[in-house]
Amino acid sequence: MDASPEEQSAASPPDPFRINGLVFDGTCDPAVGRVRWDAGRSIWNGSMLVAAVVLGPLYFSWSALAVFIVLCFVTLCCGHSVGFHRRLIHRSYKCPKWLERTMIYLGNAVGMGGPFWTIRTHDMRDWAQRSPDAHHFFTHKTWFLKDAWWYLHCRKELENPPKFDPGNEFGNDPFYKFLNATSFLQQVPIAIVLYAIGDISWVVWGVVVRVAACTTMHWYISRLAHTRGPRSWMVDGVGLMGYDVPLWAIPTMGESWHNNHHAFPASARHGLFPGQFDIGFRYIQLLEMLGLAWDIQTPENLPHRKGLRSLIATQQNSTP
Repeated sequence: MDASPEEQSAASPPDPFRINGLVFDGTCDPAVGRVRWDAGRSIWNGSMLVAAVVLGPLYFSWSALAVFIVLCFVTLCCGHSVGFHRRLIHRSYKCPKWLERTMIYLGNAVGMGGPFWTIRTHDMRDWAQRSPDAHHFFTHKTWFLKDAWWYLHCRKELENPPKFDPGNEFGNDPFYKFLNATSFLQQVPIAIVLYAIGDISWVVWGVVVRVAACTTMHWYISRLAHTRGPRSWMVDGVGLMGYDVPLWAIPTMGESWHNNHHAFPASARHGLFPGQFDIGFRYIQLLEMLGLAWDIQTPENLPHRKGLRSLIATQQNSTP
């Protein structure tokens, strides 16, 4: 019988570079399987995009644009980047449960999927990209529009997938189970509050345009971060090493320093070098100052990763 993540951690020292949400049995293969249309996600993403294109210009106002910008920042930075990615997926810091749940709610509000869906989707891609042979569905190595269709409207069904197990800390949380089951419906109370405070333009830009922009740009930046750009690190044996996308560092809250992240996936800090601004990590530092975050992992306190090489060692006097 396969061991759970908790049992694996108890049996041996925890590996900060492991993929936390998957359990492997030795037969798992990221290359063999079929790409299938995911009706629910496709209808959701497609309808949001069409509605944003049609309704956005009709209901534009400067106040609605301000709502769009504020909600994008709050949900993407506090929710998706710091909550979903750095806490729930990579467990790169700890925080009070009430704060964690608040950030996970905000991450769900981005509109891409619930907490368990997000962990599984991310970890499947992470595992496949570390493998020397993975299907192009996971690596963005197909042509532009096909990649967009796959990412936003389809799912990969492997013949021998790993088992999904987010662990008892998250998997047994009733609030996360509720969010995952009602993920897309959570936009309704947000829309009601926006309409009560503002008007229909706030709903259009605060929900429809925001969700369409966040989901579509998440695919686009993910494609860029896995196909081109500067790199400072290489890990021997991995199938795909991410790239940094400096232009998108601020709108992605530091997530686009993706080569750094591939090198140090358990690090709460993604921007490692001078000039690599990382809003998500600054937010975590603020939480630490307030006593709301601790055990923060960075390259300085992580163990050496086997096979990791600096590509700029000769140009730098020291590395992070």
